[in-house]
Amino acid sequence: MRREKNVVARESDTVITLSVFNPPVNVTDLKSGVQNGSAPTATADYDPFAERNRENAYSDYGALAHLLKSALSSGFLVMPNAFKNAGLAFGLVSTFVIAFIFNHTIQLLVRCSQELCRRERVPVLAFAETAEAAFKTSRFPVLRSYSTFAKNFVNVGILSSYYGASSVYLLLLATSVQQVCRYYVPAMAELDIRYYVLMPLPILLVLGVLRELKYLVPFSHAANVAVGVSCGITLYYMFCDLPDIAERKNFATVAQLPIFFSIAIFAMECIGVVLPVENSMKKPSHFLGCPGVLNIGFSIVVGLYAMMGFVGYWKYGEDTMDSITLNLPLNEILAQAVNVLIALATLVTFGLAVMVPNNIALSMILEKVSPKRAEVVQYVFRIFVVLASVSIAVAIPKLQPIVSLVGAVFLSVLGLFCPPILEIVVFWDEGLGWKRWRMWKDIFIATFSLFGLATGCYASIVDIINTV
Repeated sequence: MRREKNVVARESDTVITLSVFNPPVNVTDLKSGVQNGSAPTATADYDPFAERNRENAYSDYGALAHLLKSALSSGFLVMPNAFKNAGLAFGLVSTFVIAFIFNHTIQLLVRCSQELCRRERVPVLAFAETAEAAFKTSRFPVLRSYSTFAKNFVNVGILSSYYGASSVYLLLLATSVQQVCRYYVPAMAELDIRYYVLMPLPILLVLGVLRELKYLVPFSHAANVAVGVSCGITLYYMFCDLPDIAERKNFATVAQLPIFFSIAIFAMECIGVVLPVENSMKKPSHFLGCPGVLNIGFSIVVGLYAMMGFVGYWKYGEDTMDSITLNLPLNEILAQAVNVLIALATLVTFGLAVMVPNNIALSMILEKVSPKRAEVVQYVFRIFVVLASVSIAVAIPKLQPIVSLVGAVFLSVLGLFCPPILEIVVFWDEGLGWKRWRMWKDIFIATFSLFGLATGCYASIVDIINTV
């Protein structure tokens, strides 16, 4: 068991390093489960931190760098549109409120994982394993029977968020290419965005059938540089010739707020990466606490996103597009460079976005397939995923509704609903504070996530209907 868990840390190291836009999850998170089916044992004599593999472990600085690299996602492209649906004042305050709640739920997940590591006497547990162990070690027999369901629920949520994000990348790619073509190929100026989604299909199919992450490592590092340069150029344009701030509204309509919350959740949610980072640290006790790696990293991420959203909407107002890069001037070489760099980065990101969940899903599918058919099933499944992603992007050729739908459905459930529920299950016997205040707090957060799920889904579906 110990040897297997040490392998988990090394695998998570590899996967995190490949992040470009959204954070990949630990591969083992989705295909491993807690194997020890016994009841909880005494934990005083077991220290999971001491049992972890430290050979390739991160320092605090290294963990912070990986956390920032994974958490700084495509949010900088969509946050200005989020502020458009909230207003300057409400958007700024709400961004920090959402960030505070997310930071809290991430800490809940990490604490639950650490406590369950002690109970199960294993060095590390990933997200799905934590959910399974939480229910399996509950004092209530009815909850123990749902341990496998809890693990599968998290697995499906993470896989779905990946596959949903892949359509977002395709639209980012298509809109970026469209902007360049509008200037350099006037004949293609009026071509529907759906055609731009279909153009790279042969390349997408090649990326979709790749099985090894190592083939994309050099391109991934180059894509990270491209995203950084694009962000810098975009900031340059946003800060030039800012209009009077009084021209921008401070509060949007109530009907727009679900879209804001869904987009903000999509941009800031990074719960899939925290356990792999914490599991791979030399000093895991430094991940939480004040200041702590998590608090420092999350503060930087939220600060950058809040600035991008605030200044982007201040600059472009009601003309702010779904991706801020679409607001950049068509006739300037720097703006065209941004679109080219974003297009190349998203192309690599799509390969990563489908490769990780494909490998995990196939590991479960192939268990039920004869070895003779395994090779064919692999190719058929991988090609199907690419065609499905392209079909969704063609059917809904607009970024905002897909981004808000993924944020409302999958990421709000993973980031806001699951951690508070896990805290109640894991720490029930400890009383959960005076008058069980932590339980009521967790119920409030979980209810808020369900409210956001319902309103975000409704607003996104209405937007999709209007788009189609």
